[in-house]
Amino acid sequence: MQIDLDRLGIHDSVDAVFPPAELADFLADLPFDVGVVGDDDIESCDAIVTLEHRDAFLDLDWVHSIQAGVDRFPFDEFDERGVVLTNSTGIHDRTIGETVAGYLLAFARRLHDHVADQGDRRWERPAWNEAFTLPGTTACVVGTGTLGGGVADVLGALGVRITGVRRSAEPVPGFEEIYATDDLHEAIADADFVIVTVPLTEDTYHLFGAEEFATMREDAYFVNVARGSVVDEPALIDALEDDALAGAALDVFETEPLPEDSPLWGMDEVIVTPHCAAYTRDYFRDVGDIVRENVDRFDSGDELRNRVV
Repeated sequence: MQIDLDRLGIHDSVDAVFPPAELADFLADLPFDVGVVGDDDIESCDAIVTLEHRDAFLDLDWVHSIQAGVDRFPFDEFDERGVVLTNSTGIHDRTIGETVAGYLLAFARRLHDHVADQGDRRWERPAWNEAFTLPGTTACVVGTGTLGGGVADVLGALGVRITGVRRSAEPVPGFEEIYATDDLHEAIADADFVIVTVPLTEDTYHLFGAEEFATMREDAYFVNVARGSVVDEPALIDALEDDALAGAALDVFETEPLPEDSPLWGMDEVIVTPHCAAYTRDYFRDVGDIVRENVDRFDSGDELRNRVV
């Protein structure tokens, strides 16, 4: 398809991830006006790059999400109004993989304990049987797409055995064994780490609840870098409080920011990060490369990269 673009807006909501002016400058060589816009300036644009959704986007030709997740956008309304939606799938594999590796290394080498001890000026070594190394452990990655593949690449290089869960049990490069979603409990039952990387859909809402946490080993760690609502958070808290799990590393939550009164803040074996697992100083360049490529594809009439609607 072809769209005539006169102005591309960089919505100021992206400031939660990177300065919008950085992306505007990066795309300044495009053959039309590119500028930072707020809610009051949306109507002046033909297309927009954004983190958040606004109803005013329904009057545009093209919306690009700086994230892979697009559950915040109204697909049906976009489709009815002829609005093209693209996302940033494909740019987070390495960043997510390294963040997850950081979580696992922290638990294995007790780094989170040492950071907490430093804040209290406390010199305390781990018990003889607390620390371990990653080779020989198994990580079950639930979701074998871009994020899951990135996790598998990084953890595999650290000697971790990687299994995966996807809709079908067909083999996936980088995974030693694949389970179908229907066999989720079998997949997670013997894993040292269960890592969630699936998108949020009707099928994945509260995919992990009390039954799943009861299925996992008591010495296993749970990691969520997907979406908060993929997990029944109260059920996770109960499992952690009952010592049914060894711990958890969580980058996403059902309510964000995580409320101050959440028990997760005070749990020794829980690592909380503020939905930033994919952050990198090159984020705006990675997004910009996709935008520039799709501008070229609009001109040539080729199929768009990462088209969602």
